[in-house]
Amino acid sequence: MAVVKSNAYGHGLVSLSKIMQKLGADYFGVDDIDEALVLRKNGIKKSILVFGYIPEGRINDAITHNISITVSNFETFNKLKKLKNKIKIHLKVDTGLGRQGFLIDQVHRVIKFIKQNKNIKFEGLYTHFAGIESKKFIQHTKKQITEFNIYRNILKSEGFDPIIHVSPSAGLLLYPEYNFDMVRAGISIYGLWPSKEIEKSALTKRIKLRPVLSWKSVVCEIKKLPKGNSIGYDRTEILKKNSKVAVIPIGYWHGYRRNLSSFNEVVISGKKAKVLGRVSMDMMVVDITSISKAKVGDEVILIGKSGKQEIKVDDLAKLSGTINYEFVTQINPNITRIYK
Repeated sequence: MAVVKSNAYGHGLVSLSKIMQKLGADYFGVDDIDEALVLRKNGIKKSILVFGYIPEGRINDAITHNISITVSNFETFNKLKKLKNKIKIHLKVDTGLGRQGFLIDQVHRVIKFIKQNKNIKFEGLYTHFAGIESKKFIQHTKKQITEFNIYRNILKSEGFDPIIHVSPSAGLLLYPEYNFDMVRAGISIYGLWPSKEIEKSALTKRIKLRPVLSWKSVVCEIKKLPKGNSIGYDRTEILKKNSKVAVIPIGYWHGYRRNLSSFNEVVISGKKAKVLGRVSMDMMVVDITSISKAKVGDEVILIGKSGKQEIKVDDLAKLSGTINYEFVTQINPNITRIYK
């Protein structure tokens, strides 16, 4: 399964899904029914699973467009029993994340409900790990697998044979014994690691990932400012020398985080340029005093490589006090994506 939820982790839902379909993905995972319908309307023919909540009024959309939904509580089951047409479902089991999912002591009630409602096509069974990205939680991960297998075996004894899937990117990279019938490849298909710990462990197995995303802008204005001039809101940056600065039309509305103000860098003409002052809503200022050839219209690397210089998502996430998942998913979807 190619997990393309949250605008394909910020990479572009439709285009990335089309690429994945061409590469052989036979299942797609999305957050909500709207993402699923966008895929159907744009030529994605393969199976689609909605992980998240689906309002009762949208369930018929799933049926009409052959979209599978997650059932993780009896409230959803009660909505489904009113339906006249068949709907494909994946049961989600809570084995220790404490979020969506049926608990182990509810399994017999679940079985009874499915058997009594012939309009329900039981297609898949899954759970989600709480800490598979870290070895310090390995015992909890094993406990989750043990509990999941109990659930799975009870269902099997009742004659059910659903698609079994539990592994996210961290699992498929390091724990092949958890792969079962299908894996949910998320952040790894975008060339990013689930965690530094997973990266270190995977490299020992000669597994390498290459980020597919670069984020670029342009220099839209250049000016020379004297020593003592302030930059940006609240005058948080006072120039210590005569400087040449460039204005970049990117701000926190675009997903470039405000807490990168005054210390992060971008790359212009193969050289790094420090962000000056506060990152604004729609623009920011960088120091190009040492980049003599810089001119209006020059490419600016926010994420990616230029010559020997590189700006990594993981580094930006760390500097921002967050994780790579959050950083890339917050890149504004209105920004044009170009695929090569």
